[in-house]
Amino acid sequence: MERSKRWQMQHGMLVWNSRQGGKHMKRSIVDTSQLELEDKVVSIKRVTKVVKGGRNMRFTALVVVGDRNGYIGAGLGKATEIPEAIRKGKEDAIKKLIKVPIDDNGSIPHDFIGKFGSAEVLLKRSPEGTGVIAGGPVRNVLELAGYKNIRTKSLGSNNKQNVVLATIDGLSQLKTPEEVAKLRGIPVEQLSN
Repeated sequence: MERSKRWQMQHGMLVWNSRQGGKHMKRSIVDTSQLELEDKVVSIKRVTKVVKGGRNMRFTALVVVGDRNGYIGAGLGKATEIPEAIRKGKEDAIKKLIKVPIDDNGSIPHDFIGKFGSAEVLLKRSPEGTGVIAGGPVRNVLELAGYKNIRTKSLGSNNKQNVVLATIDGLSQLKTPEEVAKLRGIPVEQLSN
């Protein structure tokens, strides 16, 4: 039976898959009233739509929001004025906030490659004193998430939007040692063996 990639067989039933690769980001509703959120504008683009009467100019803003303590989100806003586009982008980012794991020395629990579209971001665990070694869009995400020691390399596409989303995808799929131990049904001490 030939079927598109977006339809998948799960538990004996044919299921529509909302994301192409079948991976879904961990999503839970985050109460933002207790968080002190900072925002950073990653990029502003002028986009044009050609219509019967001429050209419609609009602005698209890519905004990253975080509390520097494990919460991070990214959003897009589009409007005819730049400040309005940034405001909409910030609102969108707050809706998409996720919790990411940070270990004792301000790094990630393990190495991982985040993917989104044709953008890939390699996230490497680093010891104390390394600092944040990352390019522009990735640096914005990592600093607002609260990482102090991490090395990254952007692979593939350098489209800012896809690179930011690939970074967030990678961070959302990281597992703490406690989560891994729980999944395997063994104590945390046994993991290092």
